[in-house]
Amino acid sequence: MKVSRLTQWTRVALCSGAMLSLCATGCMLQTTVGGQTLPSAYYLRDDVQYFPAGPEFRLTNQVRALEEYKLNQQAAQQGIANPPVGGVQ
Repeated sequence: MKVSRLTQWTRVALCSGAMLSLCATGCMLQTTVGGQTLPSAYYLRDDVQYFPAGPEFRLTNQVRALEEYKLNQQAAQQGIANPPVGGVQ
């Protein structure tokens, strides 16, 4: 099967355009000098993103669910029709 030159040049142009766009988006945000990755020259104008610290213990929902499950099991063994929700009686 013979491929025309126009198709080959079109593929080359598309591939080079894609590579150029990929390099242009990543290279403008940072620069590397002497092995150090430095921020862009516009870092003072960037938006500040603040992510507040989360809870120290990350399994609070799982612990709460296990406690509710245990209460429901105890209530079922004792024959209580409506067990307390959330451990509050």
